[in-house]
Amino acid sequence: MACGAMLGGMAPRVAEPIKVGHYGSMTGSEATFGQSTDKGIRLAIEEINAKGGINGRPIELITYDTKGDSGEAGKAVTRLISSDKVVAVLGEVASSLSIAGGAVCQQYGVPMITPSSTNPRVTMGKDYVFRVCFTDDFQAFALAKFVKENLKLDKAGILYDQKQAYSKGLRDEFTKAFKKMGGSIVIDQAYSGGDQDFSAQLSAIAAAAPDVLLVPGYYTDGAAIAIQARKKGIKVPLLGGDGWDSEQLGKIAGDAIVGSYYSNHSAPDQPDMKDFVDKYQKKYGQMPDALGGLGYDAANLLADALRKAASLGGKDVRDVLAGTSGFPGVTGSITIDKNRNASKAAVIVQMAKTEKGDVQPKYVASVAPDAAGEKK
Repeated sequence: MACGAMLGGMAPRVAEPIKVGHYGSMTGSEATFGQSTDKGIRLAIEEINAKGGINGRPIELITYDTKGDSGEAGKAVTRLISSDKVVAVLGEVASSLSIAGGAVCQQYGVPMITPSSTNPRVTMGKDYVFRVCFTDDFQAFALAKFVKENLKLDKAGILYDQKQAYSKGLRDEFTKAFKKMGGSIVIDQAYSGGDQDFSAQLSAIAAAAPDVLLVPGYYTDGAAIAIQARKKGIKVPLLGGDGWDSEQLGKIAGDAIVGSYYSNHSAPDQPDMKDFVDKYQKKYGQMPDALGGLGYDAANLLADALRKAASLGGKDVRDVLAGTSGFPGVTGSITIDKNRNASKAAVIVQMAKTEKGDVQPKYVASVAPDAAGEKK
């Protein structure tokens, strides 16, 4: 940072930066998660600093790679707090990793905002941990409602990752919501993240003949399962959660994923996303996924709290975050409820072929939070 012109032989004093941490899967099997989030965060901070930072002080972002490992997540957050002295933490994407990192933030009394971890356990019992995304109970409700009311299908099969809190939680909540709506789960199969061969589970699923197959894992597994499912003769739509959100999903799965659906926080072709999409594309030369938008929103929400807080102490920042109402995020208006979760709509996208021949998500429907009744 330039110090500017010398005045009276003395360089003007440069305001001390405010350090903010980010921990994410920058490498590993779900690397696009961390990379997209980090890009969204950096875009927001670049804009914040260009407008004078936080009361004249610039934000300095420190990012550590978790490699998709919960043990690494805990170490990264400990380092950010103990060594780097950050005032707040952003991250992670994967719920299992946010649970690990959130425990450290809670221990030290440092506020944390996860952009996109949806498992309810992430914020449960942790008054320093917040999120700017919906939770899995609402996401599962939105998926079940879409299957019953839009697709008008009654029989669902499930193939979930038994190692991931995110996948298990989405499977449990979808099962509960779908049955309550009059649907039935005709088969429920499990795999372990990293598995390459799903033939045994898919053979059983083919025999059960569901109308739709829920695969609530991450995009790497979703793509592999789609390819193998089609080879097994399973032609029904696959259904995923926001863990499918990656440009790699269509690139890996190709035609096998066309016609399938997943729930998400936003869609790039939504009119409200246009300004953000244009800025992101100009800076990075690629279309943002919802994780980029959520990273951008998390950073801006934190900056807003840092400006308004009586001090940069953890308790003061936490108290401002807890009072958030109607914050204008690019992924939707954000209101933080009593459990530190964001109340906001979910969108449903369908994987479709473009005129160029690639496979991209297209906006299909939205489900408002008040549609779930008690999940307001």
